[in-house]
Amino acid sequence: MHSLLLASAPAAIPIHVVSKTGWPALAERLAPEAGRFASAQGFAARPGQHLVLPDASGALAAVLLGVEPASARRRDPFAPGRLAALLPEGDYRLEGEIDDFGLAALGWLLQAYRFERYRKPQPARARLLLPEGIDGEELSVLASSVALARDLVNTPASDLGPAEIEAAIRQLGQDCGATVVSIVGDDLLERGFPMVHAVGRASPRAPRLIDLVWGDPSHPKVTLVGKGVAFDTGGLNLKTDAGMLLMKKDMGGAAAAIAAARMIMLGKLPVRLRLIVPAVENAVSGASFRPGDVLASRKGLNVEIGNTDAEGRLVLADALALADEEAPELLIDYATLTGAARVALGPDLPPFYTHDEGLAAEIARQAMAVNDPVWRMPLWPAYDGLLDSKVADLNHVSGGSFAGSVTAALFLNRFVEKSASYAHFDIYAWNPTAKPGRPEGGECQAARLTYALVRQLYPVG
Repeated sequence: MHSLLLASAPAAIPIHVVSKTGWPALAERLAPEAGRFASAQGFAARPGQHLVLPDASGALAAVLLGVEPASARRRDPFAPGRLAALLPEGDYRLEGEIDDFGLAALGWLLQAYRFERYRKPQPARARLLLPEGIDGEELSVLASSVALARDLVNTPASDLGPAEIEAAIRQLGQDCGATVVSIVGDDLLERGFPMVHAVGRASPRAPRLIDLVWGDPSHPKVTLVGKGVAFDTGGLNLKTDAGMLLMKKDMGGAAAAIAAARMIMLGKLPVRLRLIVPAVENAVSGASFRPGDVLASRKGLNVEIGNTDAEGRLVLADALALADEEAPELLIDYATLTGAARVALGPDLPPFYTHDEGLAAEIARQAMAVNDPVWRMPLWPAYDGLLDSKVADLNHVSGGSFAGSVTAALFLNRFVEKSASYAHFDIYAWNPTAKPGRPEGGECQAARLTYALVRQLYPVG
């Protein structure tokens, strides 16, 4: 179990989670000196406000945390977690106005995350008594998988290229008893992945396609595909300095897929899992692919290049074609694909696309249930024509400023035919500002909802 979770803590300090509406009643129940101290400190149970209450000897006796009232349009289930990074060392327990104790505890673990590869470690010191009825082992798997994804996203491209992404997946395979194969460099051309090769060939770090398989072959096939662009310069359509600044996170789709795969495997869900990651660096050299080039694809479609900065959908297309060949029951891809998605829905709410109405409803339900929010966007068929090309089967960009996320999803959809159900997530993989349970920096989006979805569709036992 996670080091910050305790199965037993008889002397755990209570954390009273309370809203403005509940504060007067709680204040009456507190010891008189505690109530007076809270009043003197101006505690009013405002959302996010917290106060440490001393006992008569000056030792820490309790903690107050203000949250939104139950009547609020939304109360963040991770809100109690913000205290994990604020409280002094000790053992604590949650009580009061908490809608979901499991999510509150998970928020605690997620808040304690720090990226410490390049700085002195400062381990979190505030430990939490596992709420009654909550599976601490599952919470630990979820939190550690998110931490792995965050570490991958936060690591700069100088230390995380295609080979290092492969190494992370190989380590995952070793830990979980999965098999991993990789197709590297010019072998991509011989094995039928021309677009993965074209995007990655300009870099001295060889492109590759990494393929992990786990589980009983007789179980339902679930395949996850993640965009693994270790760094994106934009290619010959070079990004600005500002546009390039966060491009170490352009492998955030691969990180989310890796995290979801880890959750599924450690959760021992009864599926035959496949994880496919095309890992490349979109660099600039004399070998760069160019605007106007026509690339062959694994699917057999010839693709005209409209912009070399839309490289992610190219590597994903070859990977999706591979995944689709065995007709999995469920196929999901994750990609930091378009700025248009951020314009439409912001950094916290990734859009997802699917033709499957039942799957869409279940994704939406699980996203809300586990506080891993997403929002459905349409695979609008009338926009398919925006991908028409005069020289090839299709262009990979629309050539205009409209519906950028939708047309990217429509492009990917051209490479999926046999899968029973398919969904595409256009994630951001970054927290521009800190929120409870979501520190600033790399983020793992849509992985926890995927685990919940697969667990719901294919329950254990």
